[in-house]
Formats: sequence, structure tokens, C-alpha cells
Amino acid sequence: MVRTFLLALALLLAPPAFAQAVLTGADMRPSHSLDGAWHWSVDPYRDGKAGFHGGPPGSSTQRWQDSIQAEVAEKNPRALFEFDMQRSPVAHLPGGWIGHAPEMRHYQGLVWYQRSFDTPKPAPGTRAFLRFGAADYTADVYLNGKRVGSHAGGFTPFAFDVTELLRDGSNQITVGMDSARSDDDVPPPVTDWETYGGITRSVTLVTVPETFVDDTWIRLGRDGRIHADVRLYGREAANRDVRVRIPALGLALSGRTGVDGRWSGSAPAPRALARWSPETPTLYDVRIESGTDALQDRIGFRTVEVRGTQILLNGKPVFLRGISMHEEELGRNPVRAITPAAARALLTEIKQGLNGNFVRLAHYPHSEVMTRMADELGLIVWSEVPVYWRVNWDNPATLAAARQQLRENILRDRNRASIALWSVANETPVGDARNAFLRTLIGDVRAIDDSRLVTAALLSKREGKVMTIDDPLVADLDVMAINTYNGWYSQDPLPELPGFEWRSPAAKPLIFSEFGADAQVGYHDAATDPHKFSEEFQAEYYRQTLAMAAKVPFLAGMSPWILKDFRSPRRQHPVFQQGWNRKGLISETGARKQAFYVLAEEYRRRAGSRR
Repeated sequence: MVRTFLLALALLLAPPAFAQAVLTGADMRPSHSLDGAWHWSVDPYRDGKAGFHGGPPGSSTQRWQDSIQAEVAEKNPRALFEFDMQRSPVAHLPGGWIGHAPEMRHYQGLVWYQRSFDTPKPAPGTRAFLRFGAADYTADVYLNGKRVGSHAGGFTPFAFDVTELLRDGSNQITVGMDSARSDDDVPPPVTDWETYGGITRSVTLVTVPETFVDDTWIRLGRDGRIHADVRLYGREAANRDVRVRIPALGLALSGRTGVDGRWSGSAPAPRALARWSPETPTLYDVRIESGTDALQDRIGFRTVEVRGTQILLNGKPVFLRGISMHEEELGRNPVRAITPAAARALLTEIKQGLNGNFVRLAHYPHSEVMTRMADELGLIVWSEVPVYWRVNWDNPATLAAARQQLRENILRDRNRASIALWSVANETPVGDARNAFLRTLIGDVRAIDDSRLVTAALLSKREGKVMTIDDPLVADLDVMAINTYNGWYSQDPLPELPGFEWRSPAAKPLIFSEFGADAQVGYHDAATDPHKFSEEFQAEYYRQTLAMAAKVPFLAGMSPWILKDFRSPRRQHPVFQQGWNRKGLISETGARKQAFYVLAEEYRRRAGSRR
């Protein structure tokens, strides 16, 4: 009863829909980029936030004050500063602070960032927003010495209206970034990936009309119609004309918003419509107009659904030939700076190198640069939120945080044709509180986006060589997904893996969302029974696991773990790991391991058989 009450309370505590501007498609709007050189300063005791007795910070430690510290000290020799943001070291953002200096490798805590920029004061009838693609984990934002707002959650965008705070000419922005997380946060502190604290995605100043197109959702419905949902933001959002145009199809939809600033409309899909697919990733220029505002986007149109144990794309069965991936660029010293070139390099390895059509973007929402690139290249996407391992299922605030991140992720990417699956969790222990928590998230997905499939990466029960999918959450999902590591996290001899049997009480499609084995690139062991961490062991693990997968009649896809070796502080073997999870099929610099070719051949065969 207590747990039920707490979860119900979380529903009330969750932020109301559209309490703030969403700025969907903001990356397509004209903007002033604030990427580039920023000063940074560590604050391990957080005295920029509070004095040592807990009160407000004094002028000697208040990092966001609107001043040039050296000039103040020159004019007043008795002025005291225990910081100087303008003479602090410089880093180029976006990118995690792991790359700022060697001593930042395992730093967890507060770091202050500051830079100046020139801009004219917003013209009458316009608004200006500071928009962050993502910042990990908690961001406190100040402009010209005034607090703008804060945001928690390391992987989704947020924006603040700064119209009244901007000055004509020079402006100063300061951000306090705190990477520390508690057991009540999403994700909790214990993970198997690098934190990458800092401002990890682009910061822009976006100027829009006083009333503007804030949220749009344009898609092809399973009923064969093009549907459009538009929400305006501003004082004049009600009873306003709205128009959606797709020039290449000669299609135009129009209407007027209601008192809530929303409008919905639909029309039969034109016969000339080319549906998006991995083979033909067709995108159309779409223009959404209202008053003086016009928002451009590039959108693909396709349908995805489930029939029995099959996943259907555009009404036809598709086998998802994929792999999992972390948001980490190629290179010996990645900083989670995903540029279009970095995204293309990673996704091309999947599409062309592995003969894939699918990518699981784990274990959190990846950059919109990545999802737009998936649209362009033609890769079906699994997108998920970091509800991972040790979540505090009983805490209403934790549920509210998960719901917020889920909502921010879906609203950002509902127009991406590549995304077919929303995942609500990874490897979470079964229990009443957990089940209620995740069912709330599943309900949110269906309420916000009923055009896609819902899944979660689950664990299964093992009895001898029988694997049974027994998680009660299966009944609530469209697609089952299981992480399985027999032969790596068990002592099973690899030749025995094909003998494992998989059983499910539900007639639903199954994705093997993870399986894998570590290998250090260049380490070889030609023995009949090769050593773990060798390329030979990893390759044989893949051969035998794929042989097992071939016997699962309801298997509809795979996303083995993982494309590329990635940083993980929990992985500390001094010879084979050295702070890296080595389950990648390519090394951190892109060198292909033997197992890469094993999977590429399997996917080439499946692509040829269309199954």
C-alpha cells in the first residue's frame, strides 16, 4: 500500500506537460553557437554554491558574479578573490572534462565554466533562448550575474528564456556543472560506462518570434495517413493559423490552434511518397509555419508494428541486424564530442562494415547528431533512458526524474524515422516496486508516442541449459529483449552454447539486446581452447552464440555488446582492460577484431535471405 501511494504521488509530482519550451528541431533553426573556448575551474568543495557555514557564497568565491576579477582587484587592492574565471584554463566545448587535463580523468564533482559572447539585445517581438544539447549531470546556469535556471539529467536537451537578461553587446554566461549523482538519481552512480561530466553537447542562443512553433510531430500513421501535431508557445498561441507543407509531395495541411495552442490534422499519404527504410532512407523537407515563424525539418515516413513474433517495417517483416553502441567517438582519448563526422564514422561501420540495419543506442539518449545521422544513413534505432541496474524504485522523486528524461528524449526525437523502439530500462531486478515504476514509464511512452514499439533489456532465468524469459514486464512490452552472456560470465564451454534452449510464455518478437566477450585487439591465442580476452576466444564466442541464436524461432533481431571498446572505470585488469570495456568488435581507435568479420558474415547471410 505504501509503495502504491508513493508511486501515485510521483505522478502528481511529475512536471506538467510543456511547462517549459521544448524547442523541438532547435538544431535546425538559425542560432548563435556558444561552442568553442570556455574558461573552467574546479570546485571540489562546492564553495561557489555555499559558504563553509552553509550560507550563500561570499564575493570571494561566487563564480557567477558579473565582473572581471582582475579589473576589480586592480581598482581595489583590498578586494579578495579565491578564483579568477577569466584567467582560468581554457577548454574547447562541447566535450567532457575528462579531456581538459590528466588530473580530471576520474574527477567527480563541481566544475565552473564561463565565457563571454557578443550579441544584440533581442528585437521587439522576439524571444531568445539558451539551449543546451545536454550537460552531465546537474547544470546551474547564470547570465550576466543572474540565475537563469537549473537542469538535472545528463543526456537530454533543455532551454531557458533569457530575453530579459541579454545585454546589447558583451554578455557573460557561467555554468556550474556537477557530475556527482546519488542513489536517487537516474542513472545511479554505479554504471559500466564513463561519466563524462561537463557540457557534452552544443550550447546555442536561439532567437524566435514572441509566439513560435515549439513542438511538432509529423509522421505516417498505420492508417496510411500523414498526421501532424503542432504546439505553439507564446502569449498568442491560441486561435492561430498553422500550416504544414511537404513541397516535394505537394502536400499541405492547415488549421487553427485551440485555446491550448495545439492543432492536429491529417491527410491521405500521397501515392508518390517513398517510405523510409534502411535500403532507401528517403527524407523530405517539411516546413511548419505560423505567423512570422517557420520551422524546417527533414523527416522520413514509415510504419513499424508487431505481428505475432515478427517486427514489421512498412508492413513487411524485418530482422534487426544490429549492434549496441555507447556515445563515444573513435580515438585514444575520447571526450564524448559527437560531431557529424564522428557519428558518420561509427554508424558507417555498422551499416557498411557489419552489413547492419539496426543500432541500439545504449544506455541513455544519444546526441541528436547521432539520430539525425541514423535517419540519413538508414539505420533503425533503439533509443533508451538510463534506468539502469540499482534504481531507487521506491522514491517518487526518482520516478519523476526518469519520467522527465523519457519525455525530453521522446519529444526531441519523435520526428526521427530511424527510431523504432523506445526502451525504458536495462538489466533491472524484478520486484513489485520496480514493476510499477517501469509500467508507469511504459504508459508514458504510449501516451506521448503510440507510433513506435516499447521494449526493455531484461534478464532471463536459467535452469541447466534452458533459458526461460520469465520477467513479468514482458506482458507490458511490444518486443521482448534479453541480455545473455553464457560462455563469458559463466564457465560454459563455448561448443555447448548452441545446445541452449530458449523458451518464452509470450508469442512476441525477441531481440538479443546484448551478448559479447572481451578481447584486447592484437592479443592472440592459437590454442584449441583459447584464453579469454584473446581475439580468437571472442570470435569463437560469436560463432557459437550465433549458432544458438539461429535455433530461436521467435528471434527478430540482435544488438550484440558492443561496436567499439569504451571507457569504463570499473574495468581495471592491468593487462587487458586498463579502464576500458573490451567487448568492442573494434578497438577504441577503430581496428577491427576477428569477431567483427564473424558478425559481418552472419549479417551478410541474413540480409541475403531477408531474415
